[in-house]
Amino acid sequence: MIALKPAGAGVPARDLLFVTTPALWPAWPFLPVVRRTRGREELGVVFDALGLCGRAGFAAAVILTNLFALPPAVDELLAFPNEMFDTGEELLRAGWRVD
Repeated sequence: MIALKPAGAGVPARDLLFVTTPALWPAWPFLPVVRRTRGREELGVVFDALGLCGRAGFAAAVILTNLFALPPAVDELLAFPNEMFDTGEELLRAGWRVD
């Protein structure tokens, strides 16, 4: 059983668990995320670059694309526009949610 970590104010514990636990991602190495603000919807993916190819630094990054528009190569994916965060909790505080 996986215990939910305490989440900060405004951060759903379920989303924090998923963002920080790639083993739970149904489309591993990708986790689809969405940010809905002011009638807009932004799509992104969190990518387990460390788990897939040993590249650190992307654990709390949202790559601004969706699962159906992923390029075939990792270097191409990492060149996409993205939003980098220090932690999964910070990513969620920015309004991203597991889709």
